[in-house]
Amino acid sequence: MKKLLLGCFALVLSLCSTGVLFASEDAFPSVSEGTVVADTTGERMVITTNYNQTYVGIILSDDGREVLIDTEDRGKIYLSKSNILSIKPARATDVVSGEYVGEGAFTTRYSFTTNALPVKRGENYAMLNLYGPEVHFAVSDNTSLGIMSTWLGSPMALAVKRSFETADSLLNFSAGALLGTSGYLNDFVGRGGLYFANATYGNRKHNVTVALGYAQGTGGDYSTEVLPSGTYLSNFNYFEPYNFPGDFEVRKGTSRVRGPLFSIAGITKVGPKASLVFDSMWGMFSSSRPYNTVETTTIQEPFYDPFTGMYIDGVYSHNVELVEGDGEPVFMFFLMPGFRVERTPNKSFQFNLAGVSFTLEGERISFPFPMCTWFYGF
Repeated sequence: MKKLLLGCFALVLSLCSTGVLFASEDAFPSVSEGTVVADTTGERMVITTNYNQTYVGIILSDDGREVLIDTEDRGKIYLSKSNILSIKPARATDVVSGEYVGEGAFTTRYSFTTNALPVKRGENYAMLNLYGPEVHFAVSDNTSLGIMSTWLGSPMALAVKRSFETADSLLNFSAGALLGTSGYLNDFVGRGGLYFANATYGNRKHNVTVALGYAQGTGGDYSTEVLPSGTYLSNFNYFEPYNFPGDFEVRKGTSRVRGPLFSIAGITKVGPKASLVFDSMWGMFSSSRPYNTVETTTIQEPFYDPFTGMYIDGVYSHNVELVEGDGEPVFMFFLMPGFRVERTPNKSFQFNLAGVSFTLEGERISFPFPMCTWFYGF
């Protein structure tokens, strides 16, 4: 009996080729390509090194081998061009209280849930979890698509998210969906979707998100055996109860699960490369079987035949009505505190010490669900 949401769809696809940006001493791509520019003297720039260090300031000189930058928090610093990963113009939204706030794809994700911040075009990312992989692509500056699965390739889900910016740079909204199938493990019978809307307040390094969603799914076929409606001899006497015919009719249907979801999540940066992450999810689901039965019976008592001295069988009338019936509601929640370590601009590691609790047929079931996640940008 399948009563739970085809819940957290895990993700599939082999990882795509990683595009790595290389900087040489004599030739640099243009700003439109997202890396180092040739002449940035006198401009306010953001410089990222190969060691994942970021500087914001005015470039004073560039002799082809070294760059002299007047940083906003550390004064004048010489940087070797061979150690520079990228030089980009510093936009107003990139710097908060003198601290650089990047727009990497990882900043749009907590653990299971996402926030309303957009995955910018060209900032695709992949996630490797203990339960399976997933990969997400930005098809525009505000729209992303993803594929999720387990390491077995089943179940599988397609993820889509659209972000909406507001006049307040700290407030963003998004809407999206997960559309999944049980895959080959259940002969592609199970399918479902999770539809959600997010509101995020904050920037890329410090934010909180409130999300609402609705999940629905269908499981495998549900079969029930019922005696077809009809009129039968009851074969009644004083010593034995009436007997039913031995042939039963099998009625088939599909079990369904549906219900609302609620989530609160957030992230805050606590060091140059470390962040605290919190994720959660509450849900209340109902399950239904559309082929439950209600039976009504009518029995005519046998009567005594004085000529033969025997009782004549009575008549048994059996009526079956098929109705949709709801099972007991299922309550579920995840609590997922954790931390994230940024190893390089394109690599991060996250650990969540999660716990899961849900009710099933009136019984509470709880267990730990630790998660390790590796992020890769490409």
